[in-house]
Amino acid sequence: MMRMGVDLGGTKIEIVALAEDGAEIFRKRIPTPKNYPGTIEAIVSLVADAETATKQIGSVGVGIPGVVSPFTGLVKNSNSTWINGHPLDKDLSEVLHREVRVANDANCFAVSEAVDGAAAGKGVVFGGIIGTGCGAGVAINGRVHGGGNGIGGEWGHNPLPWMTADEFNTTSCFCGNRDCIETFISGTGFVRDFRAAGGDATSGIQISEMMQQGDPLATAAFERYIDRLARSLAHVINMMDPDMIVLGGGVSNIEAIYTELPKVLPKYVVGRECGTQVVKNKFGASSGVRGAAWLWGKDEK
Repeated sequence: MMRMGVDLGGTKIEIVALAEDGAEIFRKRIPTPKNYPGTIEAIVSLVADAETATKQIGSVGVGIPGVVSPFTGLVKNSNSTWINGHPLDKDLSEVLHREVRVANDANCFAVSEAVDGAAAGKGVVFGGIIGTGCGAGVAINGRVHGGGNGIGGEWGHNPLPWMTADEFNTTSCFCGNRDCIETFISGTGFVRDFRAAGGDATSGIQISEMMQQGDPLATAAFERYIDRLARSLAHVINMMDPDMIVLGGGVSNIEAIYTELPKVLPKYVVGRECGTQVVKNKFGASSGVRGAAWLWGKDEK
């Protein structure tokens, strides 16, 4: 069975087709139309291109920067605002004459890494994306855990755990709350903290490079960052104790995270011991689109 995954982003729509064993057999991307009818047409066209090129018919999964509300059946919370308020899965199913599954792109990331990525074969996988923003998804036995409210994995919009006095009530988040995890451990938050301390950088990667060169401000900022990331992930471990945590997004490319984080995590995990592996993703920017394809599991024909 061929599985097709579509990654619906704000600037591009990408499709990938996977063979039964997960091997990629087709890929194409096009600019995203900034309107709902055009987006539907673009996805339908990409599916047709994939099926023509492979001479196969397959399942379709779509990852979106938002969720389909389990209450209304309509897309909500998408920064591609033109799809909000529409029944995307139902509209695509009707036009493509098959069931189409739609999930949050962070959940697709978690599924991709759980099925054949860095956490292949693990039962409960937490996928944290730390880039410009901060998102997360949960996969259980290779399947999305969306939750009863459709917001499973909304890790970044909880308060930073065990805040210090100088952290409390210091950041504002687009979600309307203050001191969200996202505002501290996203790449944006990392840079904000470094600049507030007198540093000058435009990305977390740049700060890590400065740290490697011995810059004291960068070193101190990285130590604060690791402590905040450890607190944020310890909160997850204390609640759901996943078999593995996989990190994605631009900040996940800082290799020092994977040597330093395990030293700090036990300080915050209940019992003061922690064997949870925190690893870098396998498929990088392709995890989302591959995970959309794997919304149709290996046991589904």
